[in-house]
Amino acid sequence: MPNAIMHFEIPADDVERAKGFYTKLFGWKFESYPTGPGEDEYFMVMAKDGEDGINGGLMKRKMPGQPFANYVTVPSVDAALATAQANGARTALPKQEIGGGMGWIAAFFDPENNLIGLHQVGPNAQRPAPAKKAPAAKKSPRKAVKAASKKPANRAKKPSKKPAKKPAKKPAKKRR
Repeated sequence: MPNAIMHFEIPADDVERAKGFYTKLFGWKFESYPTGPGEDEYFMVMAKDGEDGINGGLMKRKMPGQPFANYVTVPSVDAALATAQANGARTALPKQEIGGGMGWIAAFFDPENNLIGLHQVGPNAQRPAPAKKAPAAKKSPRKAVKAASKKPANRAKKPSKKPAKKPAKKPAKKRR
């Protein structure tokens, strides 16, 4: 699906208290993510382990009232932010690069005053593995027998797409 929500971010006044809360409540795990010199520590939130859903981040709140935010993947932060502004949005966070070549982010307030984050994938971003298809549901033995009884007994074979084999040549008889 294009433009899927790919990340959430939780700002916290007390990061350790927030980590403890979400670990106890949801069983989430936190991994320290390297940041640049002088930057606040950032934690990757491991909210899934093979299940559906997305992972996120936890960080020190950067401004009073900073809300929880979802980030939507876009091909271009610049283009998406311009389109949002042209349709009544206000920029909340101008485009900025995020660490380690992970890409760029920006955020805006939509016309209803909701904060929406944008993320443009960078050259070193980890791309999620393709989703696995769920195994087909097995029929109950009763339904399997019923389905088999509806099939005609003398089904004609489908013609093969392979060319027919030529008969092998018989060895020539020797003349005397």
